[in-house]
Amino acid sequence: MGLKIACCALLLVFLAGCGGVGTTTTAGGPTPTPTPVPPGTIPAADHVFLIMLENHGFAQVIGNPAMPYLNSLATQHALATNYFADTHPSIGNYFMLTTGQIQTNDDAFAGTVSSDNIPQAFTAAGKTWKSYMESLPSVGYTGGDVYPYFKHHDPFVYMSNVLSSSAETANVAPFTQLASDMNAGTLPSFAFIAPNAENDAHDCPGGGSLCTDDQKLTAADTWLKTNIDPLINSPALANSVFIIVFDEALDIDISGGGGQVPMVMVGAHVKPGFKSTTFFQHESTLRVVLDLLQVSDHPGNSANAPTMQEFFH
Repeated sequence: MGLKIACCALLLVFLAGCGGVGTTTTAGGPTPTPTPVPPGTIPAADHVFLIMLENHGFAQVIGNPAMPYLNSLATQHALATNYFADTHPSIGNYFMLTTGQIQTNDDAFAGTVSSDNIPQAFTAAGKTWKSYMESLPSVGYTGGDVYPYFKHHDPFVYMSNVLSSSAETANVAPFTQLASDMNAGTLPSFAFIAPNAENDAHDCPGGGSLCTDDQKLTAADTWLKTNIDPLINSPALANSVFIIVFDEALDIDISGGGGQVPMVMVGAHVKPGFKSTTFFQHESTLRVVLDLLQVSDHPGNSANAPTMQEFFH
């Protein structure tokens, strides 16, 4: 009996070391509880592209024929099947992806953020960054909404280190500048890409709310196919990684804080046809962006977030 107990104890220690996912129950239903995953080696990438979409959960997107292009990427490349946003509404998730902290849950937030963030991390590591925002009025614009551009989808314009530097502010650019930078060979190490509200599945194509949910998703899918697919297939970006993620699920889904959302990863060294079942949140995406670019600073919760090493060869 003593030998049996000892063996069971060793097995439990082994399983704990391998990482795993547990669940707890809240008023909103089961909420995943992360178990830390051991750190691993992440391959180095020349460029990382983070593409943001809006307000749809995993079950609305994955397998939905309204999004054939994104689903083809999810099937052929890598898909996180147990990935959850951190909060509702949008702004806190954008901050988690760039500062490792929620910072605020007020989409009308008018303050500044002075905590550590990825522009600071990149500058210290000698890396470059840019935020390519569709429908941004001009390079370096830090003002309020100019529909269909939403300020609260652009976390960089709240960061005190960006606002205090004209060189950093110039890294906030209209999406149209991406093509110019590509042609000039001046793409940054990290590119944050956000379609406008009519193309990110937030609003109806053409504006307003008088359309079906599938019409919103189809518009977002068409935008991805038109604008992101050429980048994915560019020989010049062969050693790049592309991450497409939704900021949050519908407000009624509070599992994990912001609901279960799709996260698709494509590119160099990413396992084809891979489906991760590990519990991840936006802080792990922030961590993998920094790890891919070999940046040692990990702001906020990204420092202790589970690594996404399993996505790579």
